[in-house]
Amino acid sequence: MESLYILIPIAIVLVCVAVAIFLWAVKSEQFEDLERQGHNILFEDDEHADQSGKDKQ
Repeated sequence: MESLYILIPIAIVLVCVAVAIFLWAVKSEQFEDLERQGHNILFEDDEHADQSGKDKQ
């Protein structure tokens, strides 16, 4: 029973921290375009392909 006096405030603080981090992520537009980064990994940039070709020669 005595441990609940410690665990409940700790749990409340952790929930508040998680909510604050989530609100920061929404405010800084971290969730705006979720699919773009997934598609970027499949396609090379033209500039990157040109530079890598010049380095090999």
